[in-house]
Amino acid sequence: MADSIFGRLIGRSLAALTGNGRARRTGAVDGLFTAVVAQARAPGFYAALGAPDTLDGRFDLIALHLFLVMRRLKGQGAEAAKLSQRLYETMVEDFETSLMEMGVGDTGIGRRVKTMARGMAGRIRAYDEALADPDDRKLEVALDNNVYGTVERAPEGAPAALAAYMRAGAAALADQPLADLLRGEVRFVPPPA
Repeated sequence: MADSIFGRLIGRSLAALTGNGRARRTGAVDGLFTAVVAQARAPGFYAALGAPDTLDGRFDLIALHLFLVMRRLKGQGAEAAKLSQRLYETMVEDFETSLMEMGVGDTGIGRRVKTMARGMAGRIRAYDEALADPDDRKLEVALDNNVYGTVERAPEGAPAALAAYMRAGAAALADQPLADLLRGEVRFVPPPA
């Protein structure tokens, strides 16, 4: 994982959040973004579920976990809305900084970050609609299109297993006190083994 481009990208992200990098965020955004990145790095997503260990695959797992947290914050008042917005902005800022540190030229950064932001908006819509449907097929298709969209074929049963993980994650987050999230504390369900 660490040898991939996005492994370095996420490694830099985590270093920045934990104080080993130049940027240091504080408060709830720091805690939530650190947890999102750490969960997205869990080896089980790549080894057990065959998520591609690529820039796109890593982005999609961060997007999935960020979506789950933002979904939990949705409709929970002004403070939660502001935290959700700042969390999204932090992801965009972090990707921009990471791309610069990876040597992507100034002219390419804006285009790539804009593509990532548009991709995130599409994933939010697709995942939100799919989770609202009790039939997992729509969620499996959304995950297959996004997480496994750059591979020829998703491993057998992987989209269904990831859909089950995502539903369990959404349910666990719904049960977490909002006050915890507003302090930057989030507990995800265990990642695939």
